[in-house]
Amino acid sequence: MTEVVAGNVYNKYDTRNPVARWMMSRFLATSRRLLQPLPVRNVLEVGCGEGRLMELVAGMKPSASVRGIDLDAGIFDPRLKRNPRLSFGVQSAYDLGFPANAFDLVVAAEVLEHLEHPRRALEEIVRVAKEFVLLSVPREPLWRALNLARFSYVGRLGNTPGHLQHWSRRRFVEFVESRLNVREVCSPIPWTVVLARKAGGGKSIPRTGRPGG
Repeated sequence: MTEVVAGNVYNKYDTRNPVARWMMSRFLATSRRLLQPLPVRNVLEVGCGEGRLMELVAGMKPSASVRGIDLDAGIFDPRLKRNPRLSFGVQSAYDLGFPANAFDLVVAAEVLEHLEHPRRALEEIVRVAKEFVLLSVPREPLWRALNLARFSYVGRLGNTPGHLQHWSRRRFVEFVESRLNVREVCSPIPWTVVLARKAGGGKSIPRTGRPGG
């Protein structure tokens, strides 16, 4: 059974391509804005890669512990592994191995599009989340159009290798709403970023915008 198809792997955080750097700056600015008001003390990132987003969260939430899991320990940044506030582990998105309601916040950025069974992963994310969930995926068909515009993956009609799922903004919001209460949807080019809340969550935070706005 297919677990995750990584596809093309490159250091998107340190790229020198000016367009890619601009897009990443927008993505990170959106993530900061959505995460800043959340009262969280323990965080899990599913599919954490090198751990750079974990580092961002830890910097914003100095009292929080941040854990990341991925399928390959070799991808973890050795520098970040030495950070005492960050911890890393090897696990599948389909079987997170934590108790229910274990984390105030669960993050999965650019993960679900790589999964053969994204709904199974969403169920696990919801299970281990106590309060908040932050998810992001490429926004289609914009993602593929941008690939074609730079003559990438032309033979694949712009589809990035490893992308098994293709969501428009509306369809992804509907997917998340099937299990969570969506609080805000943002569209930093070329992603859809959704902040959601688990039903029955008790913490109160300022609402930052309208879902779909």
